[in-house]
Amino acid sequence: MNGLNQTTRELPAHLSGWQLPVDWRWGASGVASEYRHAQEVVDALGRSLALVTAPNPDHHAWLAAEARHLAHLSHPSVPTTYHYWSVNRDVSRGPGYLRRWIEGETIAARIARLGANDVPYVIQVLRAAAGALSYLHDSGFVHGDVAPETVWVTPTRRLWLLGWQWALPRDAIPAGLAPDRRWMPAPPEWEDGRWAPDARSDQWQLAALCFALLTGEHPPARDVPPIRWVRPECPQGLAMVLDRALMPSPEARFPSLVALLRALERIGAPTATQALGEGEDGDVAERGAEQRLRWALGEDYEVLSPLGSGTFGSVWRVRDLSLEREVALKMLHPRVARDDAAVERFRREAQLAAQLAHPAIVPIYDWDRRGEVAWYTMELAEGGSVAELIVRSGPRPLAEVAPQVDLILDGLSAAHGSGIVHRDLKPENILIDRYRRWRISDFGIAHIPGETPGGPTGTPAFAAPEQLLGEPQGASADCFAIAAIVAFALSGRPPFGDGDARSILARQLAGELSFEGYHEALAAWLAQGLAAAPDARFADAAAMRRAWQTAIRTVARAERRAGWWRRLVFGPPVPAIRSPAPLPLSPAGRGS
Repeated sequence: MNGLNQTTRELPAHLSGWQLPVDWRWGASGVASEYRHAQEVVDALGRSLALVTAPNPDHHAWLAAEARHLAHLSHPSVPTTYHYWSVNRDVSRGPGYLRRWIEGETIAARIARLGANDVPYVIQVLRAAAGALSYLHDSGFVHGDVAPETVWVTPTRRLWLLGWQWALPRDAIPAGLAPDRRWMPAPPEWEDGRWAPDARSDQWQLAALCFALLTGEHPPARDVPPIRWVRPECPQGLAMVLDRALMPSPEARFPSLVALLRALERIGAPTATQALGEGEDGDVAERGAEQRLRWALGEDYEVLSPLGSGTFGSVWRVRDLSLEREVALKMLHPRVARDDAAVERFRREAQLAAQLAHPAIVPIYDWDRRGEVAWYTMELAEGGSVAELIVRSGPRPLAEVAPQVDLILDGLSAAHGSGIVHRDLKPENILIDRYRRWRISDFGIAHIPGETPGGPTGTPAFAAPEQLLGEPQGASADCFAIAAIVAFALSGRPPFGDGDARSILARQLAGELSFEGYHEALAAWLAQGLAAAPDARFADAAAMRRAWQTAIRTVARAERRAGWWRRLVFGPPVPAIRSPAPLPLSPAGRGS
């Protein structure tokens, strides 16, 4: 199903003459869709925004109507319009509007990547999308193109509706234009080729979206098979809701999406905790984690969705009701929270991160404990983790990685300067915020001055040999992990492979590394960072950062020389997207 939204690697021709405001710059990528292009731009405050434009000049009035429409909508799943640039010939800019840049993927891309999705995830999508569409209907509008290509999800499970060029009065849309049916499930009432959206067709398309999530393919417009025929394990109540919304007659569907949501609330859907992968044979107390969390949080937070679960705790997306913002909440598993020593280590983890105020360290907001529930809240990393980025979008180009590693090393040097060694740096613990900045999290096993760091620690694929051997560990152990993370981000795999700790340790001690394809300056930096002996590595993050900056400057000079020869032989290139990094840019993954 993936195909309507295409990532653009270079600035499109219709934007090549634009002049951005002072201290603004073009971002790393863009997304071309139906009659629209969304280009990432970075403003003077360092925020990633989407500049939405219409490549066809005949559609500029249509674009302006879309911007005005979005500017008057206010819903968590509707991207806010910040500003509209009308045509300004003095500075060669416009028309286009600025909205939030969305880092994530379409439902179509998710289905192509994962296949059929689990039932709790489908219920989350259904609730979020139905709520947004219900808000739109109450405002007197319909969407008209609810499809796997126009519904986006972030790594933190937040849902966004796009495709807003179609959610306008018909007289605002150029005559003869309609959404491309190759990418949009069409309800049976449009069988004659018409495009006549209304609230009931939005409902059918939303149910078709859920059908695709459950089965991996669009439903037919006619004779849609019952959900339980194609997904037998789907709960009967959910199947009944979707089957009714997919009825061929609009009058047989729910009278409104509010009625659909009320029916959904009565089905006893699986809790979000089950979406973390806890099977029926798991601990009953663990499966009740969400209910316990809701009880402990009371009226302070609204639990929105799970983000992940580990050995000691789980992470949740919640809404701080007093400040009206979404945050991440890390909670200890109940069996761990009964151990006062474990709770004290957990509190200390939050305390350490809170003390290290730095742009490259995820900020901690609060810590609390009620009964056997202990948690702390932190900034929500809407881009997920570096591990998720590589799984979702593949290895990243050096130009994208270089400035992020520089920032991470600066943050880590602040920790090392305070005598704190992280000891568990890995791609899962490097989070990505909404502006694509990489940030360090999870100081759970960090050591502080006065302690004797020892004992096996870390994740084997990214842990230094002395960590796997349980020997004393200093700042150079963190440097080893950073080098391993860089190698992983550039290649898509850990430098010494996966597997058990013993086999990884053997490869580390044998120096089994290949730097084929890397510039010699980068290869030398990686080799020193991944040296088996601690004394052969960088002493700390500050020294590692200085060496990184030198290596990147060397690679940049080599790239510029190569670019000069390419221009001499092949002529000038197509205008490229400018970057804050010193190297040519490649796309930074899916986003819009």
